[in-house]
Amino acid sequence: MTVTVTQIETVLKSIYDSFLEKNLIDAKLIKNIVVNAGCVSLDLHLPYPSQTHLNQIKNNITQTIQNLDPRLALQINASVVVESHAVQMGLKPLPGVKNILVVASGKGGVGKSTTAVNLALALVSEGASVGLLDADIYGPSQPMMLGLSGQPDIINGELIDPLIGHGLQVMSIGFLIEQDTPMVWRGPMVTRALDQLLNQTRWKDLDYLVVDMPPGTGDIQLSLAQKVPVTGAIIVTTPQDIALLDAKKGLKMFEKVGVPILGIVENMAIYQCSQCGHQEHVFGSGGGEHMASTFQVPYLGGLPLDIKIREQTDAGVPTVVSSPESAVAQLYRSIAIKAAAGIAKQAKNHTLKFPKIVVQNT
Repeated sequence: MTVTVTQIETVLKSIYDSFLEKNLIDAKLIKNIVVNAGCVSLDLHLPYPSQTHLNQIKNNITQTIQNLDPRLALQINASVVVESHAVQMGLKPLPGVKNILVVASGKGGVGKSTTAVNLALALVSEGASVGLLDADIYGPSQPMMLGLSGQPDIINGELIDPLIGHGLQVMSIGFLIEQDTPMVWRGPMVTRALDQLLNQTRWKDLDYLVVDMPPGTGDIQLSLAQKVPVTGAIIVTTPQDIALLDAKKGLKMFEKVGVPILGIVENMAIYQCSQCGHQEHVFGSGGGEHMASTFQVPYLGGLPLDIKIREQTDAGVPTVVSSPESAVAQLYRSIAIKAAAGIAKQAKNHTLKFPKIVVQNT
């Protein structure tokens, strides 16, 4: 039996990518199909980081093609290729950063920073190059959560080298001040400080920069949303009505400045007693899902109220690193992959690919 490229493409249309919601051909994940002397070779480029999913797709491709003819030899060149995607109109991507993903909430106390650091680490665990910017000037928490201390290196009095924690490139005002020093700054000073941390940090070839946003929807948050070239936003809430009320304000703020909402994360969704296993919805139930449905954005998942999450971040070793095989770490990875796939479905940013045109007198 002679197999053609057209037949290969036809059978590969039967394999569906649940994250991109398309088959492999329509999603343009397959390139360079070659059939030669009983051998089929092709390139598989996954546009979001997920080593597990990449292996599953490879296995599905192998089985599907060999169903055509078991004698066929198959070579799959598989890789994850994260590209730069569109940001707000009038803004350009940061040098060294392909995509900026902000994690926000309308109010404090909902576990936004814990969620941000674990999602960033989840992307690292799936093979991405990731940075984390702690944008909370008044209450920086990422240095403690990642077990980092000391001051970063400053190059030529301008550029700042990020610190590295668990594979993350990290920058926080907490690295530049004493731990107990209060930041008694007004809004414009905070905005300038954030601008410096973002633009003067020497980020190195990042697929994603996760920004742990300060809580609220005031001038600082609005300035960040308008001036930072954001690819997408994740809104963190608890099921509680008061938290949902403020989370909706945060969501609307991003919509007004043209930032796509990647989805809603419901933190502290359920409590399970470590002694008897009894489960209880301490802060209510279904609020995050209902909000996602109301605003027609994805519901990325719910996370439990678990003492281990708090203990692990307090110790500087977040859950995704300290308990990578745990059910909670799997939840973080699932949410991170869904968010990254949401970015992959957006329009690409081609400005970095355009050559510079120089007009000279000759």
